[in-house]
Amino acid sequence: MAVALTVRAVHVPLKKVLPKSTRNNNLNYRKKKMMPIVSSFPIRTEQNVNNRKLPILLFDIMDTIVRDPFYHDVAPFFGMSFEELIESKHPTAWIEFEEGRVDEMELARKFFKDKRSFDLEGLKNCMRRGYSYIDGIEELLCNLKENNYEMHAFTNYPIWYRLIEEKLNVSTYLSWTFCSCMIGKRKPDPDFYLEVIRHLKVDPTSCIFIDDRDKIVRELVPFTASVLLKASKNSDDGNDMEVLLSGVAPLSDEISWLKQEAARGNVPLFNVIVH
Repeated sequence: MAVALTVRAVHVPLKKVLPKSTRNNNLNYRKKKMMPIVSSFPIRTEQNVNNRKLPILLFDIMDTIVRDPFYHDVAPFFGMSFEELIESKHPTAWIEFEEGRVDEMELARKFFKDKRSFDLEGLKNCMRRGYSYIDGIEELLCNLKENNYEMHAFTNYPIWYRLIEEKLNVSTYLSWTFCSCMIGKRKPDPDFYLEVIRHLKVDPTSCIFIDDRDKIVRELVPFTASVLLKASKNSDDGNDMEVLLSGVAPLSDEISWLKQEAARGNVPLFNVIVH
């Protein structure tokens, strides 16, 4: 059975409403990563017949609640730039690890395309050291818990979520209910979303999903690129792609990033101009 979802997104100005965290986080990193995105359906705030407080809050974890070491610490661990790491790593090994289809020993065997060996325990320790709460988030979670909101993780992550839990005790605030390694599915697979609704036994309008903007953009790129490619094949006018991109003009920073990623993936965008 399919469930039609209508998603809207708004910025959440956390720094305006939350006290400064006592944790020593990198503020320049937070400024660069922007603020979280709240993707939701029309919100219900009442309680249902079972006295269950609504809406139910579904949190992505990495770079929404917890700093993601992959984008900052892993490349230096290997003595590489981030671009070199992306070029060298196996294209699907981490995805398979996140879905629970391979264990960490298999991940170590195929992490790099050339099958080079590396210090797996060292990598895990690198990741562990890099985990920390995003500035202000722990106070927010504490406040939500005190107000009796039901909260669940809804995240793409491998079994190493246990490393996060051991260090930060995220389960103090929410349940690790929907982790891709346990469900065997990853966002943006629609079945993963449907699994959430089936498990919670609520209507989609009773849920709010909170994610970071960069991750939403990363998932948007393959879709956007496919639309642009189709436009280029069906039209001789390169301006058609300018028209398509002008529809998402508020995302000017993301469009610049999209153009860089398209060039890296040999996706021709011609001379794209954001209006």
